[in-house]
Amino acid sequence: MSRVGKYPVAIPSGVTVTMAGRVVTVKGKLGELKLDTSEDVETSVTDGKVWVKAKGETKRARAQWGTTRATINNMVKGVSQGYKKTLDINGVGFKAAAQGKKLTLNLGFSHDVIYDIPAGIEVKTPTPVQIEVSGADRQKVGQVAAEIRGYKQPEPYKGKGIKYSDEFILRKEGKKK
Repeated sequence: MSRVGKYPVAIPSGVTVTMAGRVVTVKGKLGELKLDTSEDVETSVTDGKVWVKAKGETKRARAQWGTTRATINNMVKGVSQGYKKTLDINGVGFKAAAQGKKLTLNLGFSHDVIYDIPAGIEVKTPTPVQIEVSGADRQKVGQVAAEIRGYKQPEPYKGKGIKYSDEFILRKEGKKK
């Protein structure tokens, strides 16, 4: 039984949730997000809350029940508060600079890595060794942060590379004589 799906999603002030068939649209101060729900669940908006119900007792319907409720909750939180991931860069000469819709990374390669920032995502570099990725869509923010981290993952010996600010890199001891 889904323990997440049975709770309603509260809609805060300043956020509107509309239903058009199976499509749920959430609008807020940070943007608009849409979700095409599964055929196995039905959603309804009553008394400032979004309710998700499973249509049947199949395993897929019960799985989609909790997943749909969690996704709608993430959308409501995203358009009202937003999501943010912070990345740290470690290494001599490694740095980042955001200009417009491009992020330029100097990561010790023979060339600069230029990353095109997708629509709906904002990337800031408060310091040359810190990157802040923010936006309304939780999945997109995490995907962009993972793609940036993927250019130079932290290595375990000196810790050089791009890591999440809350990530701990397990360090290894080097070779001994």
